[in-house]
Amino acid sequence: MTKRIAIGLILVLVLAGGLGLVFGQRAIGERLFAQAINERAGTDPSAALPDGLHAYVCGTGSPLPDENRAGPCIAVLAGRTGLVFDAGSGSVRKLGAMGFPMDRLEGAFLTHLHSDHIDGVGELLLQAWMAGGRGAPLPVHGPPGTAQVVEGFATAYGIDRELRIAHHGTETARPAGFGGAAREFTPEALASGVVYEADGVTVTALRVPHDPVEHAYAYRVDYKGRSVVVSGDTIYHPPLGTFARGADVLFHEALNPDLVGQIGRAAGRRGNAGAAKIMADIPSYHATPEEAAKVAEAAGARELVYYHMIPAPPLGLLNATFLGDAAKHYRGDIRIAQDGLLVSLPADAETVTYADLF
Repeated sequence: MTKRIAIGLILVLVLAGGLGLVFGQRAIGERLFAQAINERAGTDPSAALPDGLHAYVCGTGSPLPDENRAGPCIAVLAGRTGLVFDAGSGSVRKLGAMGFPMDRLEGAFLTHLHSDHIDGVGELLLQAWMAGGRGAPLPVHGPPGTAQVVEGFATAYGIDRELRIAHHGTETARPAGFGGAAREFTPEALASGVVYEADGVTVTALRVPHDPVEHAYAYRVDYKGRSVVVSGDTIYHPPLGTFARGADVLFHEALNPDLVGQIGRAAGRRGNAGAAKIMADIPSYHATPEEAAKVAEAAGARELVYYHMIPAPPLGLLNATFLGDAAKHYRGDIRIAQDGLLVSLPADAETVTYADLF
């Protein structure tokens, strides 16, 4: 009897606990939600960062479908100056999740005008306007054709502009802050390639080969002795090594031709001739992981981070396969980035730290 009584008591306790959990779920959920809101809403996570350069990896994917990776995007916080380099699909939401301070955003920079690098520009301009509280359009620096892109997004979001002003009033949705102001340029027409210079921050540009794209640029950001370089899309280009000389971190795109070839052959076997043709074409205008490593070695870059990968490794087990022989060509540290990576370079120091924000 003692054993049966004990078992019965256990069952009663389990049942009571289960009922308590079911009927208490709402209260528990409400408390957790309120706690999260109190801890996060209205806060600025970047305020805790030391003065220096901080690179937010907001997109590491490619045009290939990937539920975990947004389109190419690197945002940089240099002191109190925010800059965004490319805005692929989904990247702006990743920026928001990372706690990037939109109210400090001073400019966007486009490496080139392929759709996967610009299809998030409309959302970036919207967030700069509303979340950033801008009173003037966001400057968008880029190659010839940038004005057409910016104007196109302004037209597409025109109805939304009027609705948001009606919803929130002109003090919150400042009409003059909507949209972007295109700043088209070619590096050769600029003094020393300098695109932007203010508050100790310098952004320079270099033309890189990405045929048939005529205007494709890499960018370098320098601030208080620290520097990062964003390659954009390019084939192996030794002058990029000179441009990136002494950089702390080189963010470089890369395509693994063997893996892309496997995708193309599989598509061909299944009768998808269009996909097979695309997979056969794209290796001709992207660098391989080994070639990116050669550029990093020539530059003497402290770190090499792959950020726009074709195809991006879906599992860590495939990282070595994607990288191939890259480590044979570069003696520094190599990292395959995931969306949400924060790379911090404190001012006037030599350290490089990494944090995965989600």
